Amino acid sequence: MLTSTVNTSAAQVVGKPQKLLDGRDRVTGRTRFGGDIQLPGLLHIRLVLSPYAHARLERIDASRALQMPGVVAVLTADDLPPAARQPRSRAHAMLAHERVLFRGQPVAAVVAATEAQAMDAVDAVEVEYEMLDAAVDPLLAMAKGAPLVWPDGLPGESEELAAHGAAATGPAEAAPERSNIAATSHLTRGDAAQGFAEADVILERTYRTPIVYQAYVEPHVTLAEPSPLGDGLTVYTATQSVFGVRQTIAGALGIPETSIKIVPLTVGGAFGAKFAVFQPLVAAVALRLRRPVRLALTRSEDILASTPAPQSIVELKMGAKRDGRLTAMQARMIFDAGCFPGAPASIAALMLGGTYRLPHLAIETVEVLTHKPSVGAYRGPGATQSTLVLEQHMDDLAHQVGLDPIEFRLRNASDEGDPLPNGTPFPQIGLRTILQRLAEHPLWRDRGPAGSGRGVGVAVGGWLGGLEPAAAACKMDRDGSLVISVGSVDLNGTNTTMAAIAAETFGVPIEKVRVVTGDSDSAPYAGAAGGSKITYTVGLAVQRAAAEAKQQVLNIAAERLEASADDLEIVQGAVQVRGVPDRKVALKEIGEAFMRFGGVVEPVYGRGRSAQLERAPGFAGVLAEVEVDEATSETRVTRLVIAQDVGFAINPLTVEGQMHGGAAQGVGWGLYERLVYDAGGQLLTASLMDYTVPRAAQTPAMEAVIVEVPSPNGPFGARGVGEPPIIPPGAAVANAVRAATGVRVSELPVTPEALHRARQAAT
Repeated sequence: MLTSTVNTSAAQVVGKPQKLLDGRDRVTGRTRFGGDIQLPGLLHIRLVLSPYAHARLERIDASRALQMPGVVAVLTADDLPPAARQPRSRAHAMLAHERVLFRGQPVAAVVAATEAQAMDAVDAVEVEYEMLDAAVDPLLAMAKGAPLVWPDGLPGESEELAAHGAAATGPAEAAPERSNIAATSHLTRGDAAQGFAEADVILERTYRTPIVYQAYVEPHVTLAEPSPLGDGLTVYTATQSVFGVRQTIAGALGIPETSIKIVPLTVGGAFGAKFAVFQPLVAAVALRLRRPVRLALTRSEDILASTPAPQSIVELKMGAKRDGRLTAMQARMIFDAGCFPGAPASIAALMLGGTYRLPHLAIETVEVLTHKPSVGAYRGPGATQSTLVLEQHMDDLAHQVGLDPIEFRLRNASDEGDPLPNGTPFPQIGLRTILQRLAEHPLWRDRGPAGSGRGVGVAVGGWLGGLEPAAAACKMDRDGSLVISVGSVDLNGTNTTMAAIAAETFGVPIEKVRVVTGDSDSAPYAGAAGGSKITYTVGLAVQRAAAEAKQQVLNIAAERLEASADDLEIVQGAVQVRGVPDRKVALKEIGEAFMRFGGVVEPVYGRGRSAQLERAPGFAGVLAEVEVDEATSETRVTRLVIAQDVGFAINPLTVEGQMHGGAAQGVGWGLYERLVYDAGGQLLTASLMDYTVPRAAQTPAMEAVIVEVPSPNGPFGARGVGEPPIIPPGAAVANAVRAATGVRVSELPVTPEALHRARQAAT
C-alpha cells in the first residue's frame, strides 16, 4: 500500500502555489449558486417565524393566505412526517409543533409560485401564541425551577460535531431529570488540591465568550425535486456534507437513503454551519406537493434561525511555580447549547487541559439548554472558546511569575507523547516549533515596552483534527488527462489541492487534471467538509487512486516498450524508459488504445481508499499588535503575524488564504462579533447593521508564517489547515489590549464599552 509521505524535495507540483481551478469562474460571476438554479415548475418557500422565544402554539389560520395570488399551500408540522412532531435533532424539527423554542423558529411554510408572492402571504398567516417564560441566560437556566426547554425528555446530540471531529471523546454523565442540563462530564488527572498546594502563584478568574454567527456570504439555500415516479427525490443544496445530508433527510422523512439523491451546489461560505438544518423541511414540502421547491433564507432569517457558535462561561483556576512550571488546573466550562444538545464541550475540555503539560487537573463541562437557536459548528468548535480563555490566563500567569509570555509557554508546551486530559497521547505536533518561530519574529523581539496605548500580544491554539473514511477514483481520458472523482465538497480550494496531489503522484502537470465532485449516487464516499480533514483523508484516497492509475499505465506501456514497469517513468506526457528518453509511448496513445471500439487494453481506472486511524493535530500561533485610543477605548489591530504547522503545504497559495481568512475571523471573536439576546430571548443583533463583522478597514496587515512538521499519515505529510488559524487570534488581540492598557477584559469581545468600564474599575 502506498505510504502517505513522499520525498517532496524534487516535487514538481505539490509545494508550489497553484491558482484555484475554479477561480476565474468565481471572480467573473460564472459560478452558479443555489439561487441561480431553475427547475421547471419551481415553487418558492417562505417561512413564518416565531416572534417569541418560548410560547405555546394555540392556532394557525392560513385561510387568508391561501386566497392570495400564487399561493399553493401553507404547511404546518401536522402536514409533515412524524419526526417533525417528535424531533430528535434540530434538522428533524422542521416546523414548530405545539411549542416554539426560540425566537425565529419556523412555525409554518408558505409555498407560492414566486418568492414575492410567498413573502406577501407570510404576513397573512395568523398565528395565536400563548407566551411562556423563557430560559435565556445559561446560568439562570441551570437553576431549579427554571422554565424547561424539554420537560418530557432530551433529544439527541448534534451530528455536526461528529462530522467535525468534535463530538464527545469520553464518557458523558447522564443529565439530571427535569433539568435544562443536557450533559456533564469530568476529566481528571492527579490531585488538583495537591497541585495547588505546590504552586507559588495561583490565578482564578471567570471568562465569558459570546454567541457568534458564522457570517458566510450566502445564506442557506436548498432545492428539492420529487422523482416523476415513486417516492424518491433529488435535493440540490449548498451543504458541507453530501452523504450526511442524505442520511439526515432519510431519517427525518422515514424513507430509504437510496431513494434520495443529493446534488451538492457551490457553497458561498459555510465555516461549519451548513450541514443539515433546513434540507429535511424542503424535501418534505417537495414530496407533499409533488412539485420542485426552493427555500432561500434572507440574511435576517439566517441570523435568526441558523446554528451559531455557542457562548461559554468558564471558571478557570491555575497554579504555577516561580520557575514557570504549571502545577494544576481546575475548570468548570458551561456551554449554552440553545434548544438542542450539541455544544462542543468535549473538544473544548481536551484543548483546555491538553495544550500545556499539567500534572494535576480537574475539568468539568456542563451543557445547558436554553430558549435560543440550537448551536452548530463554527471553524474550530470548542477549541476557539477554550483558547480564548486559556491563553489570557497563561499571559497573566507569565506576568505573575516574571517570565516572558512565550518563554512561559515553551516551558509548559505539550509535545509528542504528552497525554491529553483523556489520557490519549499526542502524536507528532508542531506547537513548540511555532512558539520558537514567534519568539524569533521581529514583531515580538522588538516589541518595546508595553503601555501608552500600544501593545503586542501572543496566543497559541490547536485542533486535534477530524477523521472519517474516504474513497476516490482516478481515470485517464483519451488525451492522457486525468479525471479525479471525489464525494467531498470544495469549500476552500480543496479540489485544487486534490488536483495537485494527483498530478504529482501520477506525473503530469496540474492543468491535465480535472476534479469532479459527484452527487450521492455517483461519487465515492467522503465525509463532511469540516474538521480540517478533507486533505488529510480524501487527499490520501486521491493519492492512492492516482498511484494505482499510474501503475496501470506503466504496466500497459511496459508491454509496448518491452521493459519492466519498474524501469519506466512518466515525463512530459509520455511513458519512457529511465535513461533512454527515446524509448517512449505517449499517454494519449495509451488512452486511445482503450477508448475505442475493439480495443484490447483495459481502461485506466485507479481506486483509492483511506480510513485514517490517527489524528494529525494542527497548531497555530499569533502575534497581534494593537493601538487603543485613550479617549474612546476603541481598539485597532495594526498588525497580525500567524504561524501555523500545516505538515506540508501542498498548495501554499490556498494555505496562506486559509491562514489569513481564519485570522480575520479570529479578530472578529476578539473585538467585534456577538449575538445579543435580551432577557426575554429577543435577538437584538438580527441584521448586519447590528452584528459587526470585521470589514476591510478593520482587518490588519497580515503575515503568514508556514511551519512544516510533517504528519506521518497525511498525503505528502500534510495536516488539516482550516480550523487552527481562527483559534488563537482573539486571545492574542485580548492579550495585546492587556499589554497596551494594563487592563484585562475577561468578557469577550473587547468592545470599547467593555474596555472603558474595565479601565474605570481599575482606577
